[in-house]
Order: sequence, then C-alpha cells, then structure tokens
Amino acid sequence: MWKILVADPIAKEGVELLKPHAQVDVKLKLKPEELKAIIGEYDALLVRSETKVTADIIEAGKKLQTIGRAGVGVDNIDLNAATGRGIVVVNAPTSNVIAVAELTLALMLALARNIPSANASLKKGEWRRADFMGSDLRNKVLGIIGLGKVGSEVTRRVKSFEMRVIAYDPFVPADYARNLGVEIVSMEELLKQSDYITVHTPITNTTKGLIGAKELALVKPGVRIINTARGGIVDEEALAKAIEEGRVAGAALDTFTEEPPKKPIRVIGMDKALVTPHLGASTAEAQTGVAIEVAEQALAVLQGRPARYAVNAPIVVPEALRVLEPYVDTGTVVGNLATQLADGQLQSILIRYDGDIAKYDSTILKAAVVRGLMASITEERVNVVNVNLVAARRGLRITEQKQAEDSHNYTNLLTVELTTSAGKTILAGTSMRGETHIVRVNDYWMDVVPTTPYMLITDHRDRPGLIGTVGTITGAHDINISFMEVGRREVRGRAMMVLGLDDPMPEAVLQKIRAIPDIFSVKVVHLRK
Repeated sequence: MWKILVADPIAKEGVELLKPHAQVDVKLKLKPEELKAIIGEYDALLVRSETKVTADIIEAGKKLQTIGRAGVGVDNIDLNAATGRGIVVVNAPTSNVIAVAELTLALMLALARNIPSANASLKKGEWRRADFMGSDLRNKVLGIIGLGKVGSEVTRRVKSFEMRVIAYDPFVPADYARNLGVEIVSMEELLKQSDYITVHTPITNTTKGLIGAKELALVKPGVRIINTARGGIVDEEALAKAIEEGRVAGAALDTFTEEPPKKPIRVIGMDKALVTPHLGASTAEAQTGVAIEVAEQALAVLQGRPARYAVNAPIVVPEALRVLEPYVDTGTVVGNLATQLADGQLQSILIRYDGDIAKYDSTILKAAVVRGLMASITEERVNVVNVNLVAARRGLRITEQKQAEDSHNYTNLLTVELTTSAGKTILAGTSMRGETHIVRVNDYWMDVVPTTPYMLITDHRDRPGLIGTVGTITGAHDINISFMEVGRREVRGRAMMVLGLDDPMPEAVLQKIRAIPDIFSVKVVHLRK
C-alpha cells in the first residue's frame, strides 16, 4: 500500500478520498529537519504554502513519486530538483477560480455603494445617509486586464449587471473574447475608457508594476481599481498618490507586494481604499475543491495515469527523448522570443518540425513552445500532460507541420510562426553542440546563441556607422554587449542586428536608439526559460 504524507492543513474531503487507496499520515507544522528525516518513507507528499519542499527534502524522498500543492502556485517546491528525480509535481489551479471571481464582484459592489464606510458609520451610532451616495454598475465600463480563467468568470458574472466589458490581453484571440461578449482594446484605451478596472494576471517580469504612475495618469477620472490577482501588479504607492489627488475614486486590494506587510503600506490606511488579507481563495468550497483536486491527481500519478495539472516535465520514452530532449530548450526559447517580437492581437500559431525531430511524437516540443509563448503572460506551467487543455482553454489555434526530409541545411529545425492582426512573426531554432541556436528571425537567417538575459533586435538600413552609433550609446550608459549578429538581404539594403546584452536597457536609452536615422524598429527581449 502507498504511503502519503499530508504536511499542511487541507480539507478533510481530500484526505478521505485518499484513505481507501493509501495509508495517509497527517503531520502538520513539521520543521525542515523533521520532514527530511521521515520523507523517505512516503510515495507522495501533499502541501499548501507553509511547507517548503527544498532540494534537500526531495533528495531524501527516495520513494517519492509525486508532490501535490493544494493551490495554484508552486513557489514553495523546488521544481528543478523534483524534475531531476522524476517526481511529478501537481497543483490545483481551477478550484479557487470561482471564489476569486466572486470576491472581485463583492469588492466592486462594495466600492460602488460605499458599503464598508456606511457600515462603520452606522455601527458608531451615526445616520449619515446622504454621505454615502453610491452609483449603479449598469451601463458602466469594466476594464479587465487579463482574460484568463478568473477574468473570463468575472466577465460572465458582470454581464448580469448590464456592464460594458472591455479587456486587455494580447494573448487572447479576438474570437474567444467576442464569444464572451468582450471587446479587446489596447492598454491605453482600457485605462482611458474604464469606470472600473480589475486585474487578473500573474506576477511576472512584464506585469510587475503594470499599473504605475504613468498608467494612472491616463485613467478616466473617478475610476475604481480592484486587484485580487497578485501583489506588485499595481504600484501601491502610485495608487495611493492617485487616490490622494482625486484621479482614482476608490480601490479594493486583496493582494500586496509583501504579505503580510512588514512595514506600513500607505494605501491600506486610506479611507477610499478597501483592503482584505488575501481572501481570494478563502471559501469553504474552494478549499474543499483544491483538496479534492490535488488528491485526485496524486492518486492518478501513483496509479500510473496522467495527472491533469502536472506542472513539471513528464517522462518520455528513452528513444524519443534522446532525439527530442535538446530541442525542448530550443522550443521554449523560440516561443518566448516570438511572443516578445510579435505585435498585434494573436490569431494563430504554426509550429513546424523539420528533420529527424519530425519522426517522433512532437507533444513534448509543442509543450515547450507553448510554455515559452506564455511565459510572460501566465503562471500556468505547460507540459505534455496539459498543453492541449491549456491551448483549448485559452482559445489558441495551434497547427503543427512535419517534414522529415527538408530542414534547410540543418539536421533539425524548429520553427514558430505567429499570425497576429499586425502580420506574421517567424522564429526558427536548432540545437548544436548542446546549445540552442536561433537561426532565423522573420526573413533574416543568422546564427545567434542566446546566452545573455537580454537581446536588442533592430530592423534597419545597412549603412556605415549605424552599428557603431548603437555601440556608442550602449557604452555611454554602461550596458555591456556580449555578442552581435547581423543578417541582411542585400548590401546597403534592409538588415537586422541582434545584440546580446548583459544588462537591462532603460526606456530612455531605448528611445535614443530608436531616434538613430535609418533604424525602422527596435525591441529589447528578456529571455525567460
């Protein structure tokens, strides 16, 4: 019989589901050394956020087949160590979606009708009815930033309020939004049009500080802002200042940059701010749901069945793995760069496999590409188990093509073509000597080994002095260039330059490069593997 250790509190329904199949030990508040001492006895470990499953603990878990997180995030689990040991890590990303969506609506209604202030006033013995004039939600514009699982559920519910819903999410196809009755707009338009703004994105390099002083300067006067997603997406100090200046009429925050706050956060003490201590998933139903969801998946892994929400790489048969494994990193990098270089609203994705890699089941490479594509817009981890589910849930249209004979003079070539409302973006890569090489960017063939955290990519006219001017600007701002590759169509014609940067490039420096004559476009991409 399997042995399962439950190291953090989960709803009893999840524990009861496991008991007919395994010996279940519930041991809470274990110190790291205590957990390490006993983990070798167990086939599965279930946690929430309290227990830190470090590499040391994973190494000591000689029998571990799966680690389950009863919730969405897996930051407390060392995924690399688990994957290296062949341990499947699963989570429960869907059961709290409704709870978060409902809290969003509760906060919106509370802001609209001044419920917290009115409640506090009446409890003090006051009767200040005239001071708490509210406003209808009907005919107001709700702007949703992030039209994923929670954002979509919020949309479905606010439709009953007869609100107009607009959304900013570059990675959601227009027809998916249209089916929800949502108009896709730019971030700037959302800020300018919305009476209410609600945030439903993960916290990533691109969403940290997504709503800051610059964005708050664009908002419609009297807007109300709600964040039930992650702390840090809304700049708390910039929000406090916007409330103080009267540009923002009110805010409701369930998440904060630091939880619990170790130092005062000004917005928490403001009368026009409604704050809650990260209650998004705090319903009895949500906690029961995540417990059952994670228990079901742990059993699936133990029974040799695929887990629906495995968050790390699955096992691939050895003969296929030998050929495909070097191209997993290639797929992730190519997908990641394609997303950052593309403009416009996504319409379709084409993944093409040329060479020997076309002879095998390409699901692991498809998962790598989609993982790269989504790295900057979601916390959801994509692998061979859930890639098709993730793609279907987000309305992604993915086509795969295979050609075993022709690989453009490369043994293997993996190409990603994104079609958006602005046109096509094409990236191709291969693996040589254990390294990923980017060999095509749109119409330009080159050979780039992406070893730096940042790359600057220019589309320009090939002329003397231009490359030197770029180097002078970066040097003057202490930005180190690691490598340079140039591709061109003809002498003194259209060309592309790729610079590997060891340091981030501030917007002001980027503007100086954009201002160089004969540079048509320039982008900085951040490699997220």
